[in-house]
Amino acid sequence: MLDLLVLLIGVLILLVMIIKFKMNTFISLIVVSVLVGLGLGMPLGQIPVSIQNGIGGSLGELAIVFGFGAMLGRLIADAGGAYRIAKTLINSFGKKRIQWAIMVASFIIGIALFFEVGMVLLIPIVFAVALEASVPLIYLGIPMAAGLSVTHGFLPPHPAPIAIAGALGANPGTVLLFGIIAAIPTVIVAGPVFTKIARKWVPEAFVIKTKLSAFGEIKKWKLEETPSFGLSILTALMPVILMAISTVYSIIYNNGKPFAAATSSAIKAGKVVTTTTYPTSFIENVMMFLGNPVSAMVISLLFALWTMGWKQHKKTSEMMETVVESVKSIAMLLLVIGGGAALKQILIDGGISAQISEMFKGSSLSPLILAWIITVILRIALGSATVAALTAAGLVQPMMANMSPNMAALMVLAIGAGSIACSHVNDAGFWMFKEYFDLDVKQTLKTWTVFETIIAVVGLGMVMLISVFVK
Repeated sequence: MLDLLVLLIGVLILLVMIIKFKMNTFISLIVVSVLVGLGLGMPLGQIPVSIQNGIGGSLGELAIVFGFGAMLGRLIADAGGAYRIAKTLINSFGKKRIQWAIMVASFIIGIALFFEVGMVLLIPIVFAVALEASVPLIYLGIPMAAGLSVTHGFLPPHPAPIAIAGALGANPGTVLLFGIIAAIPTVIVAGPVFTKIARKWVPEAFVIKTKLSAFGEIKKWKLEETPSFGLSILTALMPVILMAISTVYSIIYNNGKPFAAATSSAIKAGKVVTTTTYPTSFIENVMMFLGNPVSAMVISLLFALWTMGWKQHKKTSEMMETVVESVKSIAMLLLVIGGGAALKQILIDGGISAQISEMFKGSSLSPLILAWIITVILRIALGSATVAALTAAGLVQPMMANMSPNMAALMVLAIGAGSIACSHVNDAGFWMFKEYFDLDVKQTLKTWTVFETIIAVVGLGMVMLISVFVK
C-alpha cells in the first residue's frame, strides 16, 4: 500500500507542476519519474536506466510512425487533398445530412492525421460549411471532433494504439480491424446522436457565429486545383490499406497470428548467442513487411510525395519545407510520449504494476474492464490521453499472461477507450475545443467532456461485445 501512496503523491506532484506552475509536460514527467523511483526505493543507478529504457523502448518504433504520419498528413493538407475529401463528401451527402458528411470526412482524414493537426485543418472547412448551411458551428463541430477523437484513441497508425500494441505484444493489424468495428458505432453515438441531446441541454452553445477569433491564416482552395477525391482518399488511407492486407491474409492463412521473426538463444563457448529466423515463404515475408507500421508508413509517405507532390507539379524543395514544418509541430509531442513511457517503466521496474495486478487478482471483473478503469483514473489525473494509455499499459502488463492475440488486441482498444474519458481542464484538447468554438468553460464541460466520456463508455461496450465472438 505504501508504494501505491507513492504513486498517488507522484500523480499529485505531476498535476501541480503542470497546472499550477505551468511546467513543461515532458520535464514534469521526467522529474516525477525520478521522484517516484526514489519513493519506491529503487537503486539510484537503476532510475536513469529505467527512464532511458522506457523512452528508448517507446520511441524506437514511434519516431518513424509518428514523424512520417505527421509528414503524410501535412502533405495531404498542403496539396488540398483534405479539402477535396471534405468538400466531396459534403456535396455527396447534401445539406440535410451535413453532420454525417462532416463525421465521415473527419473519420477518414483522422486516420491519417493526429487529433491536433486534424482539428486545425478541418475547422476552417467546417466553419465555411456551417456558414453556407446556416447552422451553428458546434452543430458540425461535435461530429468532427468525435471522428478525430475516435481515430486517435482506437486506430493505428496513431501513436497511442501503436505504442500500447507494442507494449502488450498485440498485432497492430488486428487492433486496426477490431478498432474499426468498435469505432463506427462509437462515433455515431458520440457525434450526431449526442449533438441532438446537447442542442437541448446546452442551447446557449448552439448559436450561429459569423466570425471566430481563434482562426489564424486560412488557406483558400479552388476545388479544380486540388488532387482528385480518389487519389486523396487513397493517399490518406494507404497505411491502413497496407496493414489491412497483411491482417486479412494472416486471418485466412495463418489463423489470425501476425507474421513475425522468431528469436532463439543458445549458449556457445560460454556466451549467449541469439539467432533470429524469418518466415521462409516469400509471400509471408512480404506480408510481415506490409503489416509492420514502420514499413507501412515509409511506403505511404513515398506514395504521398508522388500523389500530393510531384504529380501536382510541386517542387521537391517545396515539399521538403512541408516535411520540416510537420516535424516541428510534433517534436514536443514525441518527447511527451517518451516522458510517459519513462514513468511507465519506472512503475514497472518499481513493482507497482505487479501490485495493482495483484489487487485485482481476485476480482470477478473482466481484465478488459479493469484495464479500462485503470486508464480512466489515470486520464482524469494526468490529462494526456497518450500518457494515461502508456502508463496503463505498463500497469496491466502482468494481466497479459496466457492472453490470446485477439484478446491482447481488445486490451489495446479497452485502454484506448479509457484514455479518452473525462477530458477536462488538464487536457490540451479541452482548451483547443473551447477556443476554436468560442465556448466558455461550463459549455465546454457540457459538450466536449461529455462526448469524450461517451466515446470511452460506448467504446468499452463495443470491445466487450467483440470479446463475446472472439477468443
